[in-house]
Amino acid sequence: MAEQFEDQGGAATMNPPALARWMQSRVMSAMVREGAEERRHSDAEKARVKQGRAHCIEYFHQVDDPYSVMAAQCLPALMARYPVEWKIHLVSGADGRNNPEPDMLLPLARYDAALVAPYYALHFPSTPVVPTTDQVELARRALCDLPVEQFAAAAERVGLALFTPGSDLAGVLDTLKLASVDEARAALQAGDAHQSALKHYSGGMFYYGGDWYWGVDRLYLLESRLQSLGIGAQGEGVLYPRPAIDPGTYKANGSLTLEAYVSLRSPYTAISFDEAVALCDRAGVRLEVKPVLPMVMRGVSLTRTKGMYIFRDTAREARARGGRFGPFYDPIGNPVRQAYSLFPWAREQGRSVAYISAFLNAAFLEGTNTNNDRGLRKVVEAAGLDWSEAQRYLGSRGWEEELEANRLQMLETGSWGVPSFRLLDSEGEEVCWAWGQDRLWVMAREIQRLLVQA
Repeated sequence: MAEQFEDQGGAATMNPPALARWMQSRVMSAMVREGAEERRHSDAEKARVKQGRAHCIEYFHQVDDPYSVMAAQCLPALMARYPVEWKIHLVSGADGRNNPEPDMLLPLARYDAALVAPYYALHFPSTPVVPTTDQVELARRALCDLPVEQFAAAAERVGLALFTPGSDLAGVLDTLKLASVDEARAALQAGDAHQSALKHYSGGMFYYGGDWYWGVDRLYLLESRLQSLGIGAQGEGVLYPRPAIDPGTYKANGSLTLEAYVSLRSPYTAISFDEAVALCDRAGVRLEVKPVLPMVMRGVSLTRTKGMYIFRDTAREARARGGRFGPFYDPIGNPVRQAYSLFPWAREQGRSVAYISAFLNAAFLEGTNTNNDRGLRKVVEAAGLDWSEAQRYLGSRGWEEELEANRLQMLETGSWGVPSFRLLDSEGEEVCWAWGQDRLWVMAREIQRLLVQA
């Protein structure tokens, strides 16, 4: 039920006053408008040249983070291709309000790394073990004082030994000099403090020229930026391109189902929902939309630092794929509740997919204020629905129970955020699941794998 969740206030408020909603929307829209990233990059490069600094990439490694294990495997090739200054920092990873589900984050990361590593020609065990606290501390002691060139090779060996069943972690550690417990803790504290000062919170991150790049999934953006500055081999493409969302040549003819857990206030949902619809249409997969309340409206806290990163990251992801993002008008609170009150009716009319798409486009791509009848009417009519009939259902109750059931099902699967996807076979059994617009390409490949086997 919507009422069971407590307003977090501040940057995570679920009920901003009208003026605050307008001002916040203007600020966020300006931050991601066309050309903003290019200007930010240009300013960073001018400042670097003026100050006489070398190009420098900083990498933040979390030893018990599977995404860091994958990222570390990329370091040797990256360092060879891009001869800039590299700095390595050990970090603890997200905590506090930046990690609302600490008991779920690392299990999700282990599952996800095993799912995607083969597609990037990287290594991660398909059935990883959970490192103990003592093993994690030993790994930190082994890595905290290594020169950059040695770290790249050692981090992969140590990371895989931590997670691989039956591995000889002790043997790997015997080949490395262990720093003292105090030295490792000091290095970790220094890394955490430095990352916090640079306004981030997570492991497996690359930092260059004022921007953050998450693990292997964002290396294509970092590499493209470096190449635009004439750094590294030119004309050879990037080492770690983003996999395409390829619907393939086989069609399921409705025998497979893709469940899409979405939210009307999720930037990542906004840029991927229509892609999910297109994938299902082209692959002959039945799409089942399962909306949930936005995180903030279900009591999940959000720091301003995390919110700013997500928004900027969404904008560059959208544009890298040839899409748009912004202007934005925040639909948090009442607009979302009113919109969801019409969802059951839209579904009865066979327009649920069009309705979700229209709302997301209005809020995130067109800057429409959905906190009034004029804005919501625009959404309803864009979805091919009748506004006069919609008013009979506006503000109705009953949708809360459905959204809460969707949330609980999503949690049971292993995810707590959107967009999340779950692929079901012809018997309704789960084949695989994934969290994030970053994983829609995985769903596409799993669909084709199933159809080839059929």
